[in-house]
Amino acid sequence: MSSRGLSALQVEEFIDNGFVRVDGAFPSEVAAECRAMCWQETGCDPDDPETWTEPVIRLSNCAQVPFRRAANTPRLHAAFDQLVGPGRWLPRESIGTIPIRFPHPRDPGDAGWHIDGGYHPEGHKSGPPWVNVHSRGRALLMLFLFSDTAENDAPTRIRVGSHLQVPSRLEPAGEEGMTSDDLAATGLFEATADLPQVLATGQAGDVFLCHPFLVHAAQPHQGAVPRFLGQPPLYPAEPIPILTADGASPVEIATRRGLTSS
Repeated sequence: MSSRGLSALQVEEFIDNGFVRVDGAFPSEVAAECRAMCWQETGCDPDDPETWTEPVIRLSNCAQVPFRRAANTPRLHAAFDQLVGPGRWLPRESIGTIPIRFPHPRDPGDAGWHIDGGYHPEGHKSGPPWVNVHSRGRALLMLFLFSDTAENDAPTRIRVGSHLQVPSRLEPAGEEGMTSDDLAATGLFEATADLPQVLATGQAGDVFLCHPFLVHAAQPHQGAVPRFLGQPPLYPAEPIPILTADGASPVEIATRRGLTSS
């Protein structure tokens, strides 16, 4: 598979918008293998909607060979180097949790706007995850499309440019950071409500690479075919600096822009 990375325009889009879609980031044949494994795990019949009794089923870990192949293509590795920096990220050993969203009349109950936290500090091993201005534990948010996903198929909702609203809210909390609930209490989601919205649609094998501070949300499935999505973090190999301009990665540049534009 091609090791071609992102274009200069795509890198600029990542900095400005907080995300970029990598078309054909992994083979559609691998996506089909992964879907077959997911169907087997759910116990549902792909040809019988009567067996789709829940609006969402989450499969954890998903570390079988096809999932690891999907997460570690040469093209994705090249993009990780461009956005995070060579040697500054860790290869994925699994896809992590896969939420499978089914056409269903019941609300899934998990469609609120949020950013993903990356850790729990000592003494806070339960409750909502924490986040700090260095995005501890998370270099990128990634959305792996394991099925073709159109507008009615519960694509992830993205607030364009919302990542720039986060750093100034996190900076006062320093290294310790704050819970994702505390971040919400700063008015982040009200402040980003009027930003343009993009849906994470595409073909099986496409991957959205997102800044870790991007505001996003799930939504109910309005289509006919279940949607399969992996949403793992890319783990950093070291803390992400935000004050060193030399050799700064696009993730750092966007974070610093958020600090200076607030």
